[in-house]
Amino acid sequence: MVGFKAAFMNESVKLLKKKKIMAAAILSILAVMIGQIAVTTIKHGLGLRVVGSVEFPIAVLSFVTYTLLPLFAVFIAIDMFNGESSSNTMKITLLRPVSRFGVFTAKVLNLALFIAGNLLFIMVLSLLAGFIFNPSSASFIGIVKVFVSYGLTFFPVFVFALIVVLLSNLIQGGLAVFFLSILVFIGFNFLGIVFSSYSSFFITSMFDWYTLWISESINVFKISRQILIIFGCGIMLFTMGYYLFDRKDI
Repeated sequence: MVGFKAAFMNESVKLLKKKKIMAAAILSILAVMIGQIAVTTIKHGLGLRVVGSVEFPIAVLSFVTYTLLPLFAVFIAIDMFNGESSSNTMKITLLRPVSRFGVFTAKVLNLALFIAGNLLFIMVLSLLAGFIFNPSSASFIGIVKVFVSYGLTFFPVFVFALIVVLLSNLIQGGLAVFFLSILVFIGFNFLGIVFSSYSSFFITSMFDWYTLWISESINVFKISRQILIIFGCGIMLFTMGYYLFDRKDI
């Protein structure tokens, strides 16, 4: 555990120093601002109430989960594995008294923290924007639904990031991994539409699975099935990613 803690702190420091963290924060702020400007413009220009203070964060979530969040998760995952391998900093990390499993787990855990932190940041910003511009429609149940929606979104996005981790340890070039990750993202969404009966097996189609939890009628069977699929895919992808990382000649 001593070696793992050192590896985890080392990965955390490297993650905080990445410029992509600042870029993700700036783009998240812009996404919330643009969304609120559009809502305010429609409300005052056309006299239509699009979303309230607690519906606005969920509207923002439905946008960022299919654009900014997976994109930056791909960038961070590629940097953690392909980027460090190409710059030979991975060798320095592995020379320390920590196993490859400890290094791999520390990287994956930091990737999970990045996704969770980004979701938390967007949730706080969108909630503040909703309360400032439309405070009259706020409700406790609505706030609970926002917390549930953002919390549940973490799991499918993290599993998709594990796919990128797997590809990063399978393919040497970071650019090739990036384009292949984009193709996987587009392909899974396309297959989820064409084969709607089996859409749960394509992880990107579950980015909006939080709607099952906050709807008026909850489908317990479908939710339970998707929970098993998410955790099953997560365990398999983590294991396969570590297997390739352990066998990788660095």
